[in-house]
Amino acid sequence: MDHLIAAAAQFVPQGRVLGVREYGRGNVHDTFLVTVGRDQPTTSSDSPGEEHFILQRLNTRVFPRPELVMGNIRVFTEHARRRLELAPLSPGRRWEVPQVLLTPDGQDHWRSKDGSFWRALSFIAGAETFDTIQNQKHAREVGSALGRFHNLLSDLPPERLEDTLPGFHITPLYLGSYDEVLKKFGAPSSLEVDYCLKFIQERRNWAHVLENAKEQGKLRLRPIHGDPKVNNFLLDTLSGQAVSLIDLDTVKPGLVHYDIGDLLRSGGNPLGEETEDWERVRFDPEIGRAILKGYLALARDFLTENDYAYLYDAIRVITFELGLRFFTDYLEGNVYFKARHRDHNLSRALVQFKLAESIAAQADALRAIIREAR
Repeated sequence: MDHLIAAAAQFVPQGRVLGVREYGRGNVHDTFLVTVGRDQPTTSSDSPGEEHFILQRLNTRVFPRPELVMGNIRVFTEHARRRLELAPLSPGRRWEVPQVLLTPDGQDHWRSKDGSFWRALSFIAGAETFDTIQNQKHAREVGSALGRFHNLLSDLPPERLEDTLPGFHITPLYLGSYDEVLKKFGAPSSLEVDYCLKFIQERRNWAHVLENAKEQGKLRLRPIHGDPKVNNFLLDTLSGQAVSLIDLDTVKPGLVHYDIGDLLRSGGNPLGEETEDWERVRFDPEIGRAILKGYLALARDFLTENDYAYLYDAIRVITFELGLRFFTDYLEGNVYFKARHRDHNLSRALVQFKLAESIAAQADALRAIIREAR
């Protein structure tokens, strides 16, 4: 606990750290909620004499150049705030852009003696997250929130952002990594593993669809979030309106299709990503319809005809990609994603592959939904 308090104190120029506790369920970083005592509260949502912020220890194995991650976050937050100042939201709407907190000497991070990389972000009060879509309103809200996020960045040149994760959301590269890991480590024998092996083999051609379109000039790079799954959206606890999209470490240049597909994949699975009942996993097209309506209401201004043409592929490719990543990590010994037990990433892979099966089985219906949502 002392090392956590020491890290938190680096971002508290005034007042004192009252407490630090684990927060959230992230798969990559260690995240904590810090309570700070002040002589005077600085926001109306904090308790008298107290306020909060988010403290994180970044996983530098996943992000070997975390200073570039912080640079991207600052570019995004500054650009988004300027856009919101120029074009405020309609009355009654709230949208919060997380703020990077600085150390007394103006740094956006702090390295401890053991080399750990720490950063602090503002805490968005009066909001909550959910692991699964709760209802149609929730679905439409997260869709519109991703649309707002993309809209805010639609005029930001992607070259202003560093590629902090080379290869991230380049599905063919994940397929190549899988082939290498399988050759090196092999695969244990079980019905579940055999299902995954067969699934990947029969759908290898899925990996190249979006990247081929990019190479052909049909799709272009834009700023993306990189990980807009359902539990990265904050909803106002009273109104139920989406108020923020958090977890900005993967903001980088990319195809918006990976973002759109990831939200649809995550939101369209009512059982959630961590279910053990993987054989019952299915994609709910009505949730998908609500997400798309919310998204397209704010994204029509910048999407092209080619963008629409590849929306269905976006849903199936990103689902295949995530399952592939989980399964590869399982074969390699769970070195990337946090795992609660040896077969955790195998279970996660099974969920994604079963979801991809359901998406493919509903291809015609999903294409029709995309046409209607336009």
